[in-house]
Formats: sequence, structure tokens, C-alpha cells
Amino acid sequence: MKIGVIAIQGNVAEHVNALERTLAERNDRGEIIPVRQSGLVPDCDAIVLPGGESTTLARLMWKEGIAEEIQNAAALNVPILGTCAGLVLLAKHGDCQTTRTKQRLLDIMDIEVRRNAYGRQHESFETLIDIPVVGGAFPAVFIRAPAIVRCGDDVTPLARLGEYIVAAQQGNALALAFHPEMVEDTRLHHYFMDMI
Repeated sequence: MKIGVIAIQGNVAEHVNALERTLAERNDRGEIIPVRQSGLVPDCDAIVLPGGESTTLARLMWKEGIAEEIQNAAALNVPILGTCAGLVLLAKHGDCQTTRTKQRLLDIMDIEVRRNAYGRQHESFETLIDIPVVGGAFPAVFIRAPAIVRCGDDVTPLARLGEYIVAAQQGNALALAFHPEMVEDTRLHHYFMDMI
């Protein structure tokens, strides 16, 4: 099993560590591959789009040819996990911030997102959210977090916080507004690996 972590910018090392811990807990063999250029995604059995700054991440992914490879992988039902900025990139529809910055999205999930829905960096927080597919309360870290404001018919909301959806799945694409790689709890990474 090969899992590619888009390693252009953002929480790359944290995801690599969480995925390695999850593989060890499952007693599975696998390789976690940092993806910095095109040509690697087609060989991956799953892809992780980490948190970071979504405008920068998008620009560099399109420039390097990685974005098209991710779109092709999605069309082949390769599991894709997007966290925080990764959630924004998976969306079909952005908000006024994505329009203003001319941010190009991957158009993989039929969701509309709002960047920085919970405020700026100094308003970051951690809270327990109910995620039934992983057995209930999960410690979620929100850092300049986006949120899903609308889902298409084929999208399943998995968790909410206040008025917003903060976790959703459409086929083999899993979008999280928070950072599961920043906590010891690996249940969401197990859930993602079960999709492979």
C-alpha cells in the first residue's frame, strides 16, 4: 500500500507520522510517500491533502501538474483525504475569498466551503465533536478552519459544529475541516485506510 501526502506546503510531517502510527496499529505494511512533483500520484493507493495555506497549495499543485493527477486519481476512485486547506481544495464551490484570490479548486466533492469560517489564527481551538462513523466523540483541532456550508445530494455529512458541517464524505473523498493529524487519536486515519 502506498499513500501519497502532498508535501508542497502545510502539515506534511504530522500526517506522515499519523499515517505511520496507524499502519503500525493495524500491523499493516505500507509506504508513506511525500509528493512534491508530478509523476508520483498515479502510483499511490490513496492521497492526503494536508492543511496549510490553500491558495498557495492550490497554485503550486496546478503549476507542478499534481492537481490534474489528483483529479484523475479521484475519477478512478482512489481514496483522498483533505484536511483543513485540503477540504477547501476538494470543493466544487468556494466563497468570496476563493473568488478574490482566483483560487482554482479541484472540483472533486460537491460541497461549498467557507474559508476561515471559525476565525483567524488567534481564534483557533480544540473541541470534542461527535463523529458516529468512528464511534463518537473525537478531539478536533481547528486552526483558521474552513467549513462546509452546503452539500450536494451525493455527499454524506459526517459531523457538525454549530451551524456548519465539519466532516463529509462523497464516495472515496473524505473532507475534514480540522486536523486529525495533530492529536493522538488515529480513528479517522483508520477510517481513511479502511477506504483503500
